[in-house]
Amino acid sequence: MKIIRDCFGRSVRLTEERTAHILRHQEMAGMETEIERVLQSPAEVRGSCSDDSVQLFYEFYAQTLVGGKWLCVVVKYPPDDAFVVTAYLTDQLKAGDTIWPKK
Repeated sequence: MKIIRDCFGRSVRLTEERTAHILRHQEMAGMETEIERVLQSPAEVRGSCSDDSVQLFYEFYAQTLVGGKWLCVVVKYPPDDAFVVTAYLTDQLKAGDTIWPKK
C-alpha cells in the first residue's frame, strides 16, 4: 500500500487492490505513477456533487493511449481516513465546486 500526500497535505492510501482495479482498464496502462503525481500537483480539484466526502483530482495529458484526456483520480475522505477509490481517463471534468487551485 502506498501513502501519498495530496496537494492539501493530507495522507491518502492507495491500496494494491485499488491499483489492480484501475490498471485492469487497458487505457490506464503506464499511468500508475501519474496517479500519485496528480494527487500531489493537480490542475484542478472538484468536490463531488453526489458525495460530500469525495473529491476529484484532475490533470490533462495530451498523449495517452486513447489521445488527449484528463486523468481523474477519485478520493474519498471519510472522517480520519482518505483513500483512492478509482482513477480513469475522461474527455471533460465533472460538475462540482472547484476547490483547487485555491483562490
